[in-house]
Amino acid sequence: MIRANLRLLIVALLGLALAGCMRAPSAGPPLAERDAIAARMMSDIRVLASDEFGGRKPGTIGEALTLSYITQRMQEVGLVSGTNDPGSAWRAPVKLVSSSPQSSRITLSKGRRNVVVSQQEAAAFTPRRRELAQGGPSTGVTVFFVGRDPETISDEQAAGAIIVLLADTGDSFDKRKALFEKRASAVLSVVADQAALAKVRRSYADERVQLAFDEESHALNGFVTESALSGVLGKTRWQDLRRRVTARSFTPVALDLGVSIEATSQRREFVSHNLLGKIAGKRPDAGAVLLLAHWDHLGECGEPEAEDRICNGAVDNASGVAAMLELARRLAAGPRLDRDIYVLATTAEEVGLLGAKAFTQAPPIPLDRFVAAFNFDTVAVAPPGGPIGFIGRGRTPLDSIVLDLLAKQRRQTGNKDFAESFLKRQDGWALLQEGVPAVLISSAFASREVLGSYLSNEYHLPTDTGSTIELGGAIEDLLLHEKLVRQIADINRYPGTP
Repeated sequence: MIRANLRLLIVALLGLALAGCMRAPSAGPPLAERDAIAARMMSDIRVLASDEFGGRKPGTIGEALTLSYITQRMQEVGLVSGTNDPGSAWRAPVKLVSSSPQSSRITLSKGRRNVVVSQQEAAAFTPRRRELAQGGPSTGVTVFFVGRDPETISDEQAAGAIIVLLADTGDSFDKRKALFEKRASAVLSVVADQAALAKVRRSYADERVQLAFDEESHALNGFVTESALSGVLGKTRWQDLRRRVTARSFTPVALDLGVSIEATSQRREFVSHNLLGKIAGKRPDAGAVLLLAHWDHLGECGEPEAEDRICNGAVDNASGVAAMLELARRLAAGPRLDRDIYVLATTAEEVGLLGAKAFTQAPPIPLDRFVAAFNFDTVAVAPPGGPIGFIGRGRTPLDSIVLDLLAKQRRQTGNKDFAESFLKRQDGWALLQEGVPAVLISSAFASREVLGSYLSNEYHLPTDTGSTIELGGAIEDLLLHEKLVRQIADINRYPGTP
């Protein structure tokens, strides 16, 4: 019996040892300190995701409350203003333009026949208050049919023309954008039927927000059903054009068709703000590290008849702001680093990474002085001990330092394809586009199994209130970032290329 019990004890001890090898030990502070980190993060999340803040939509009272709170917290954790602008401490203005569709009218003509296409068969949209484009034989403006491929038409032909684009497959956004980049005056997309047109209307129904300096000079988009166009152009002529599209030798066709597209919108201009703090380093000439998280969310986005319409955005992205503030607190409280650390809370991420784009146009230091940028977004989802998602892997010089540290902590990376599917949906993408080495490292993005429930049940919904916050993985990720930033901010351990 004694020998048997001894064997069982040895087996049990070996099992525990193997289990310890299978799950990476979490290096870092003791449990009590982790609890304190969680308490501080939850305190920030509760405030930012409260009904009082109204969903933190840019241009609302929720923005004013959010900016005041984050500024106060940045000061409390030991930051100074990072705008490097004495006239605008902490806040960097971001000029925005909002537009919502109001009315539209499309007229098609051939010969003496002039048809105002019904609202069931046509629609037009512009971000401007009013925009009108007219083309055809009597106007001096050519109407070109380019089939499905905007590359069939030269820049010279497209400039000033009205372009008719076959969009019956529904994938026309990038194609229309390419045509506007060729300076087309308007694009008339031909959709399959009324159902397809109804889908287009829904996609344009919501308020659209753009950067004032990035507003399209021309963005008059018209849509018409195939039956409406062929009814004016002639079925035989339309079928002939459709057949031509399939030929390799297809070239743009100048149409004997008059087109008038008019649209109006409700429009307002307003100023939102990024917030920027800084931890001053000993060697600012050696470049800087950037931490960023978007503070904005959607405001009221529930169904009109719902009792609760506020989309509080607890996970997305009060949790990211809370993680960034806690990391900044720990960095500021530790030994002074060589490089400056900039801490950026961006606006208008939800409507197209606009705050991050504005930052790249007016940074506090030249962009090429940033040796690394770490984004914090939707962090409070994963339990502790799981793999980590690495968004931006293979796109910056940071891979080796990140992967080496993960190996030392015996942490595994998650599904690379899943993580990369979010690459263009987070603020780091705006920075990457301008050459800043930006990554998002989070256990929340390790796999669909980890993030899927949140995406299905809370993402961009009034249910994202913080009731299902999970900070275990977020705290492990935060501590990982602390080690990364300390290493990268040390010019001897990471020379970098400022």
